Formats: sequence, C-alpha cells, structure tokens
Amino acid sequence: MKKIHFNKKHRAYFLCFLITVMATTACKKQLDVNDPNDPTFGGNVTNETGIAAYAKGSVYYNGFAYGDGWLGDSYFSLPWGYHELMGDVVGGGQGSNNQTTTMGVPDNFIADPSNPGSTTFTNTAPQATSIIRSFNNAASTGQGNNALYYEWLNMYALINSCNTTLENLGTITLSADKANTVKAWAYWWKGFAYAQIGTLYYSGLIVDHSNTIVSTYVPQSAIIAESNKQLNLALTTLKAIGNQGDYASMIGQIIPSQCKVGLGNPPSNAEWQASINTMLARNILFNHLAPFVNGNPAATISKASIPAMAAADWSAVITYCNAGVQKGANVFTARTSAANSFFSPNGGTVAAICASNNQNTTYKVSERLIQAFKTGDKRLANFTQANGTFYGDANTNTTRWSLLDGVTAGLSGIPILGSRAIGGLEVYIGPTYEENQLMLAEANIRSGNIPAGLAQIDAVRTAQGAAVAPLTGTSLTAAQALTELTNERYAALAFRGLSYYDARRWGWTYSKAVGGGRYGATLIFNKILYTNATINYNFMDYWDVPGDETEKNPAATGSAPTKNPNY
Repeated sequence: MKKIHFNKKHRAYFLCFLITVMATTACKKQLDVNDPNDPTFGGNVTNETGIAAYAKGSVYYNGFAYGDGWLGDSYFSLPWGYHELMGDVVGGGQGSNNQTTTMGVPDNFIADPSNPGSTTFTNTAPQATSIIRSFNNAASTGQGNNALYYEWLNMYALINSCNTTLENLGTITLSADKANTVKAWAYWWKGFAYAQIGTLYYSGLIVDHSNTIVSTYVPQSAIIAESNKQLNLALTTLKAIGNQGDYASMIGQIIPSQCKVGLGNPPSNAEWQASINTMLARNILFNHLAPFVNGNPAATISKASIPAMAAADWSAVITYCNAGVQKGANVFTARTSAANSFFSPNGGTVAAICASNNQNTTYKVSERLIQAFKTGDKRLANFTQANGTFYGDANTNTTRWSLLDGVTAGLSGIPILGSRAIGGLEVYIGPTYEENQLMLAEANIRSGNIPAGLAQIDAVRTAQGAAVAPLTGTSLTAAQALTELTNERYAALAFRGLSYYDARRWGWTYSKAVGGGRYGATLIFNKILYTNATINYNFMDYWDVPGDETEKNPAATGSAPTKNPNY
C-alpha cells in the first residue's frame, strides 16, 4: 500500500481536532504532528490524553473524512453513495458528479414485460466496461471520474492509522486494561476496514505495519479472513479486560462528544463484543450468494465471484447473531456538531444530501425503496410527494418522492431517515439491532424455521414503529417469507451503505443471462408509472483494484488478479 498523505485541508482538520480534545490553545505550540499517517509521537502523544485523542482522530478523520471533498465531505456521502446507487435505494441526478449519474444505471429494463416493444430502455454505457474500466486510472481520479478510488483511499488510511496506534501504544504509560481498550479499538476498526475492502474489491492488500509498501495482492476471501482475524483479536482483547472502570474511562475518551447521544453512547464491554459478533455474521452473509430471484428461493447464479451460502454458513450466522447486538444496545455511530465536526450536516451523508426537494438534490429517493414499505407503514412519513416528480434522463432516476428533513418535520415514534439539522441524524457506522435481527430472520427462514424468522421481522418493525399487521401466526411459504425479509431489509436499513450487498447476494444485480435480474419493480418510464418492471442491472459484483494503486504499486509475482475476470 502506498503511503497516503493528507492534503492541507484535512491535515488542518485533524490537528485542530486533536487540539480541541486535548484542551490546548495553540496549534503550532502544542502539537508536533506533521502528518496523521506519519506522526511524531515523542513530541505530543506521550500520555493517556494524547493517545486517546490520536486514536479518536485516526478513526473519525483518517477513516471517515480523509480525501472526501468531491461529492459531500465524508465516507458516508460518496463511498456510501455508490453502495446506495447500486442497491437502488437512491438514483443520481442529472449532470456529472463523480459518476453518480451512471454507476446505478442498469444495462436495460423492460417497464412492461407484457408489452416490451415500447417499454424497453437500453443503456449505451454499461457500468462494468464503460464506467468502471474506462475511468479506472489515476488521471480520471484527478478529474473526479473514478468511482473505485474513494473507498480504497478511506479504508487504507484507516488501516494505516490503526497500525500506527498499535505500534506506538507501548510508548505510553497506561494501565493494562486501558491499553487493551485502545488495542481493541485499533483491531476493531482494522477489522471494519478490511471488511469494507474485501466485500467490495476483487482483491486487496494486507498491510501489517504503518507506512509500508505491500505489493502482493490477495483475493477478497483472504481480505475477509484478515477482517475476521482482526475482529477476533478485538473480541479476545475485550474479554481479557478485568477493570471495567478503566475500560469505561478510555472508551469514553475515544468516542467524539457529539456522537454520545442516543445509541451512540460509549458501548459497554459486552455491547462492543456483541457488535463484533454481528460484524462476523455480516462478513459471512455479504460474501456469499443467497439468490432469491423472481420469487424463487432456489434460484442460482451461474457466474459469480463468490460461492453460495451453505447450511453451515447459515448456522454460523445464527450462532453469531444470537450473541449479536440486542435491542437498545449502544453501537458505533456518527453525528455532526456545530464545531469540530468530521462531516457536515448538509453534505456528509447520503441521507442528508437526499433530504430536500427532489428537484435539486444530487441523490434522489428511488421508487424501488418506497415499494419496499407496506401500505400504511408509519415509516413512510419520512417521504413526501409534495415536490412533484423529478424526471431523470430516461432511466431509473425518475421519482415522485423526496426525503424529508425528519427533524424539521417533527417526526417522532419512527426512525428519522434524513436530516440536515446539526446533530439531528444518527449515522450507524457499524452493525445495529435491526441488522442483527434481520440476518437472524433470513438465516432462520433459509434453515426451515420460518416462524422464528417472521417473529424477528415483526420485532424490527415494532422497534421502528412501523405499525403494520404482524407476520407472526401467518402461514407463509419460504418465498413469501423471503419477500417480506427482502423488503424489510430495504426499509429498515435504508441509507446505511448496505443495500448493494443485499441486492448482489440475492442475485438481483447480476445479469439475467446468468440467472440474475430484478422483477416486479416499480419505475416511471416516459412519464408512465409501471409496477411490474424487469431490471437487468448487470453490475460488476466485485470491483477491480483502483488504478491509482496498481499504477503506482504494480502487483508482485504471485499476486491475485487485480481485475475481476468475470467481466
């Protein structure tokens, strides 16, 4: 991995963040960090306060704000934006904004399969070859056209900073349990970062030391294995902590003050362990196929980069989720603040960018997201048709819906999905109760325990105030239960950066030619509303390694392919 440097803007943010947390008064006088990825610990990070500030800044700035000044201003705006575009939770606007108008456009769709002659749309610029491959180079990155660049940049910056924290932790005088809390922090976020890399890219790099060039690329399965290794290191380290007072003291210093609201308060040791278990379950689920195409639980995808879920995989998901995040547990979140915020209220998240008049927003609420909610679902109060229809450029961007600013609208009793109010939007970085329950529900349904799965879907709807008729006690088939499950994952987990991985593993984003496609979709074509459309996305399932990396860091002999050979 090539050494990553901050530009002046992000270096200034990081320095001022450290100064604020350390309650110092003069940036130059008090701090001697020239680059957060190459710090001078001897000059400033010499005690408990310093290491806590560094551990905090290395995650929330290096990981979630570094280099994200193109569209929005954080990891949760542009990298997550591609996930939500390809998962069809949002559509892109018109014009060219970091390929957000193109990355989510399918190869083709038939708005009315009974009358395909006049209702077929064909994209002249397929994603895999025309968008991903043609713009995957450093020159295109410089022009803001390489979608593959940003996630890689953020996550390896995060890994590098966590490595630096671990390497220098021994130079700080701390109690054993405070030191273990910092170690667990670094292992956890390394596990998170490798999960993001391994779940999105065809291959990647395992970087064990800071500021080190590694040129041997390994397959995505090895990256996921490394994620699991780091997560288990975090789990083991947390279990070894005996003094929970020392743990609470340190974790309280590491999490930014504006995040300590709602479910973002510092997790207890046990709550953090539960988040790790849910993350381990996610790594299994997101990196295996579980096709459910055109209502068929037995569907198969004939050409993919990952294998199908086996019975043992579903069993492992159940085991992890049974020990996973529980209702009301504190988890890892992000919020904006009036000062020293690591992302902005207006542009820091997909949901914030989307939370306004659909005629003006870069991201548009997808008709496919709205169709996931049942009629009468109280969570639909997050959306409005008051702004009219935005007519996209003859594809799936067209929508009748806008996302409300839930804080301004005064929504209560249901989750607020979008807001531009300072501190008004709770952004879930890691796993949540809803995700844990829905993974458990899917695993139970796929394992033949449909009643348990339906009860778990009901639990999520109840927790979010949906107020729809319960599924418990109904006699649904596996296909009907999975329809409820897929809809609920879209509805309950919207704008959390997970939608693409769901659509991929269910087979929806694969070409119809290999068994994929999405059926029964709602869309507007030529100003006519259709509710039974067939969409052939044909998206690249795992992205090529960014050209910025391979051009400057060519693959060593014995490396895994850096381009997905299936496309």
